[in-house]
Amino acid sequence: MAREIRIEISDEAYEQLERAAARKRVPAEAYAGQVLDADLARERFHEGARLFLAEHAEGLAERFGRPSARNADAA
Repeated sequence: MAREIRIEISDEAYEQLERAAARKRVPAEAYAGQVLDADLARERFHEGARLFLAEHAEGLAERFGRPSARNADAA
């Protein structure tokens, strides 16, 4: 089921939203919804990945080894 929300953004942000929406040839409201959906999907993916790693970290470390100090610093 779709929900409707109301948000307030600055005039500058709205102008940027309108320009981005125009490039996609969609209304600003539709584009804002698409951006929000994509951002939330990315967040759900990251949360799922964190939960997976927390649950399986020991098994992964046993099978593939632990990161070296050099690799751990890069992460």
